[in-house]
Amino acid sequence: MIAYIVRRLLQSLLVLMVVGLVAFAMFRFVGDPVESMLGQERTATDVERLREALGLDRSFAVQYWRFLQNAVQGDFGISYRQGRPVAEILLERAPATLELAAVSGALAIGFGILLGILTAIRRDGWGASLVMAASLIGVSLPTFLIGILLIYLFSVELGWLPSFGRGDTVRLGFWTTGFLTESGLKALILPAITLGLYQMTLIMRLVRSEMMEVLRQDYIRFARARGLPERTINFRHALKNTLVPVITVTGLQLGAIIAFAIITETVFQWPGVGLLFINAVQFVDIPVMGAYLMLVAVMFVAINLAVDLLYVAIDPRLRTK
Repeated sequence: MIAYIVRRLLQSLLVLMVVGLVAFAMFRFVGDPVESMLGQERTATDVERLREALGLDRSFAVQYWRFLQNAVQGDFGISYRQGRPVAEILLERAPATLELAAVSGALAIGFGILLGILTAIRRDGWGASLVMAASLIGVSLPTFLIGILLIYLFSVELGWLPSFGRGDTVRLGFWTTGFLTESGLKALILPAITLGLYQMTLIMRLVRSEMMEVLRQDYIRFARARGLPERTINFRHALKNTLVPVITVTGLQLGAIIAFAIITETVFQWPGVGLLFINAVQFVDIPVMGAYLMLVAVMFVAINLAVDLLYVAIDPRLRTK
């Protein structure tokens, strides 16, 4: 068990180093930051001084090693656009994205697993057929179109919910939250549904498929022959064996919620790191782009590591590998 965990930690560290190399290459090959930071009146002395201040006069290997050292300490440099530390900017924007991702993930996992179980148990009912037909909307329509449709219906036509922004927020130390205000909660509803709808339908269809497969196994028939209640069979025996493959997809989808919140944040002008990244691309703010890439990589690696540990907890056979 310990050897398995150590091996996975080393693999995760290797992935982060490779992603760090890609992120650092953006600093070097996307463009020369000196050209964008200095005006037309610059002199050769100004260029040389700034290159030395940024460490661009060092070799590639030295620059990469310094980048990794600084990244481990949470230092991603200075934003070319805002002239502020990138870490400080990310800390300001992260609460908005994390709250949106948390609510979207909770909706996707909760409703996805619940609807998947119900449509598998009552697969011949009209309710299951209706849910499966409606799930095609979440799978087929692109995220930005779902967001626009929700804005048109609930903001333009009905006027129930705001169409952009985060609403009023409350500062709790370094964290700003919209959970404690009415406008903040209302502003969260449409982006959360938009971001979590695809993941919810994917999880639901996967749970339904796996649950139906498990319910056809011999040990389920034997449990029924013993006279066990259907609730016990479905939720104690079948569901546990259904969750093993579901955990993988669910974990990846949680990472995808954070990584691909860019589209949702752009549609709803949600002030998170996704919208920050879009603005950074427009202004070629390479330090922000690299920091965002590292942040997403760390989250994906952490989620995958947690999924692997859950595998071991659910399936004892993996503990001997």
